[in-house]
Amino acid sequence: MARKTREDAQATRNRILDTAVELFGSQGVSRTSLNDIARHAGVTRGAIYGHFENKVDLFSAMIERLICPLMLHGNEYNEFLNHDPMGFLRAVTTEFLDKLARDQNFCQVFEILWHKCEYVGEIAALRQKYLDEGERHVNIIEQAFSLAKEKGQTDTPLTPHQATIGLVALTDGLIFNWTKDQRMFSMETYGVPILETFFRGLGVFRGQGTDLLLAASPPQTVDKPLK
Repeated sequence: MARKTREDAQATRNRILDTAVELFGSQGVSRTSLNDIARHAGVTRGAIYGHFENKVDLFSAMIERLICPLMLHGNEYNEFLNHDPMGFLRAVTTEFLDKLARDQNFCQVFEILWHKCEYVGEIAALRQKYLDEGERHVNIIEQAFSLAKEKGQTDTPLTPHQATIGLVALTDGLIFNWTKDQRMFSMETYGVPILETFFRGLGVFRGQGTDLLLAASPPQTVDKPLK
């Protein structure tokens, strides 16, 4: 019975989070109240407080549930990073864009973060947390570029930090513009080819421990943006 209760509680928590994603996406974060979420989720406001302290806690949980599986950490990531830093960079960026293109919930959370949320009022407290997390990711990417240069995987004249800023700017630009208007281009057919062109510009080519990754990538065809 206790196991069933835990499963029911988890199902309720997920329903609340799914409803929050839906409402934050349709009407914005600041205009969505816990009462709105409770009503649309078919639960009481008390049920929400049984899982989350407040809207900030709920908002943070929504992000962590859908984005944390791709965060750059863990022993496997570290081993991959040290063994094949350029393969690591190509794998995580490809995995990220592929998940963005194929997972609607994942995509919708980024649409909320980029276009449906003002980091003011109660949500302002989260801004520094996300800035700190972003800085940590930048440091890991820069570490990978430094190791790639040491291993001769790239011959770019750019410093590791310059290459890092270039990769971050490219991926952020793809995410921002695609979540703003998906009719502009297809992430599935544009994302990986654009990334590969960037990496080739750094002197990185097929055959440097990443053939299996590239073989598993979506077909690199070019299509016309949707009107």
